[in-house]
Amino acid sequence: MSDSRRLWPMLEQVLRRQGLMDHMMQTSGVDAYTAAHIDGGLAFFEARAKCRFCPDEEACRLWLASDELRSPPDFCPNARFFRTCRALES
Repeated sequence: MSDSRRLWPMLEQVLRRQGLMDHMMQTSGVDAYTAAHIDGGLAFFEARAKCRFCPDEEACRLWLASDELRSPPDFCPNARFFRTCRALES
């Protein structure tokens, strides 16, 4: 039982960062359907992993709190993936 309690903070972080990625995609104008189908879904899976281990969670949160809609920030490890998604939608 004590082992499962140690895992909860990690689960909370995973869920929080998934939410940040979803918000980043929405703010950046990325269609989730398009993103999930690139490379048979592997690119999206990799993007989730990059977000999960990103060292810039606070910078991401601050960027998302701003009112400007724009391209993903350069500090984002998924910025290139998101730009590719948007280009495919055009």
